[in-house]
Amino acid sequence: MFRPAATPPRMSTLVLFTAASTLSLNMFLPSLSNMAQTFGVGYGLVTLSIAGYLAVTAVLQLLLGPLSDRFGRRPVALVSIGIFTVASLDCALAPGIWLFLAFRACQGTIIASWALSQAAIRDTAPPQEAASRMGYVAMAMAIAPAMGPMIGGALDQFLGWRASFLAFAIMGAGMLWLCWSDFGETNKHPSRTMLEQFHAYPRLFRSPVFWGYAACMAFSVSAFYTFLSGVPLVAASMMSIQPAVLGIYMGSITAGFLLGSFLSGRYAKRYALTTMVLTGRLVACTGLLCGVAVFLVGFVNPLTLFGATMFVGIGNGLTMPSASAGAVSVRPQLAGSASGLAGALIVGVGAVFTLLTGSILSQENAAHELLGLMLLCSTIALSAATLVYMVERRTRS
Repeated sequence: MFRPAATPPRMSTLVLFTAASTLSLNMFLPSLSNMAQTFGVGYGLVTLSIAGYLAVTAVLQLLLGPLSDRFGRRPVALVSIGIFTVASLDCALAPGIWLFLAFRACQGTIIASWALSQAAIRDTAPPQEAASRMGYVAMAMAIAPAMGPMIGGALDQFLGWRASFLAFAIMGAGMLWLCWSDFGETNKHPSRTMLEQFHAYPRLFRSPVFWGYAACMAFSVSAFYTFLSGVPLVAASMMSIQPAVLGIYMGSITAGFLLGSFLSGRYAKRYALTTMVLTGRLVACTGLLCGVAVFLVGFVNPLTLFGATMFVGIGNGLTMPSASAGAVSVRPQLAGSASGLAGALIVGVGAVFTLLTGSILSQENAAHELLGLMLLCSTIALSAATLVYMVERRTRS
């Protein structure tokens, strides 16, 4: 029971690790108002616990991936989860807002559980098998965001907002035990020195295939971020949808992602990575184009809006596992670095489009502008996927 793991992690472990990294972002969101009241500060200052956390995770992914290539996945995961556990407890006990925000930033180390899960899958499976496994793991990324706010809201209502961070600490302790007992080292060929590893980076950075896969992932996810940022304005200004009903409608894109991820898990073994990625991009773009066409005819209603955006969820579910597997397969010995760099790019591009959505959308034409921005993201992602397909086809020839 207390012996360290010597075999690769089970799929269930990787699914739980991925879900935990998602829960840590949004489970406490229903408590933001109560947190501002407790600390006696404005709501805007408390929201730094989201923006600052995302910024920290972007930077950490650039560091944790290379460290796992040098020292192994297991020790980096253990240290990262340990820091998350302690930081979660400190967040629950923090007496003031600035101390809370500092410990909240330290919670960002949990992003290692997602990045290293991707790398561990690639360490132990060929690209198409890895894409299939990532498809099933990605389903956790669809379910966890839906469950997180409900759990956090219930904890806040009955026990107060600090209970969410105590729950994070308990979750971290459980993950630490799980990592110790079921996360054997998968990086069998770590670099001997950091200098040796740095010398290998140019081969990754100069690869158009890596950047194509990474850009495809970043802009695919940005379409989702654009949806989350813009759809509340569309619902309020053009469709008079009540907040409670909006939450149900918004679940459609998550349901689409869940379906797409399941299909990836089912079929990624049979088809080439580029085939799955291009299929996902075409599904997303086709759905959005149909939505724009219907809007231009004059049918602007919840069914046409959320019907179109659901295809973005399906397309992302088909795209992301194979694109992730492709990015970390360009240089298998740098799988951790590739996963971290791609993850940082996803967060960075997503933040840009989140800000862009807030500045462009207007109350008079919000629905058209929202679908237009989502179509822009999806088209850029399709272009990146096409580039990868053409480069790999030319390489095979």
